[in-house]
Amino acid sequence: MRVILMTGKGGVGKTSVAAATGLRCAELGYRTLVLSTDPAHSLADSFDVELGHDARLVRPNLWGAELDALQELEGNWGAVKRYITQVLQARGLDGIQAEELAILPGMDEIFGLVRMKRHYDDGEYEVLIIDSAPTGTALRLLSLPEVGGWYMRRFYKPFQNISVALRPLVEPFFKPIAGFSLPDKEVMDAPYEFYEQIEALEKVLTDNTQTSVRLVTNPEKMVIKESLRAHAYLSLYNVATDLVIANRIIPQEVTDPFFQRWKENQEQYRQEIHDNFLPLPVKEVPLYSEELCGLAALERLKETLYKDEDPTQVYYKETTLRVVQENNQYSLELYLPNIPKSQVQLSKTGDELNITIGNHRRNLVLPQALAALQPAGAKMEDDYLKIRFAE
Repeated sequence: MRVILMTGKGGVGKTSVAAATGLRCAELGYRTLVLSTDPAHSLADSFDVELGHDARLVRPNLWGAELDALQELEGNWGAVKRYITQVLQARGLDGIQAEELAILPGMDEIFGLVRMKRHYDDGEYEVLIIDSAPTGTALRLLSLPEVGGWYMRRFYKPFQNISVALRPLVEPFFKPIAGFSLPDKEVMDAPYEFYEQIEALEKVLTDNTQTSVRLVTNPEKMVIKESLRAHAYLSLYNVATDLVIANRIIPQEVTDPFFQRWKENQEQYRQEIHDNFLPLPVKEVPLYSEELCGLAALERLKETLYKDEDPTQVYYKETTLRVVQENNQYSLELYLPNIPKSQVQLSKTGDELNITIGNHRRNLVLPQALAALQPAGAKMEDDYLKIRFAE
């Protein structure tokens, strides 16, 4: 399955681009699903058809769906939700309050990953296009396999084993006092089963022959800066970007004096997009005179974006992580475009290298050749953070 994730700052037009990409893939004969994982769905508005949690046929070979976190919760997290509700009710909350609070923060992102994994396993579609949340939420989504694995390995699995062993001994004394039971095996197993699905999906997300991120941006200073940060953070999580789409560029034929200053600024920012994202290819999309709503409007966008191209191609094979051996010395090279070395913090714990940039952190499990060594220096060169290791 080919997986394409569309992301960008809120309001840049990523939903329209995702929908138009789906139209072209379907036109080429690929069985294609466009799935919105954004809590504020607009995919149905873009197609101008009714969509829900389950995939609906939009046109031949093209389906659309909007993730409903509540439905995923009932189907995948029911036992845990019922247990949390029981605990909260025992603490004095009424039924409705307890059920609402049983939906933990961040569940949308988790269920987005689980839904992706399910479609990947089913093999029903050849192309999965994710209309993801704005970049900040999308990055949390992509970091979940790494972060979840860290907590599961260190805390949850040992706690799960202890809990299962002690439950028969403690339960007779615990329930009369607390008013609720200790979690049973079904409840304790559910989070780890989730983690196993997400861990398996990580191999798909980090395989740049199967999965690509496409960054949608606008020729505006704030939007470009966020897109550049997103590109670097995606690389930090070993997720490859293969294309940048610069949207809403004022056409040359617009000559009204009101737009003159705006067009001049856009010329400068267009050049910045091409320069700063190099060597990534950049596609430009004009600002249309009408709203991109409905299949007819999306057809025009599709033609502008792809013409005779196949959107499932990998436009650029980005290497985000590599290990280099030279003169019996090893170095780990991590692609972090436009990130100065001063913003990177490194530390090593056991066989893990901890990399922190701003509020994003990755605990990278080192290859066996590096695990026994210590970081001996780092430098930024050609947008790669090159970390040297020594005994």
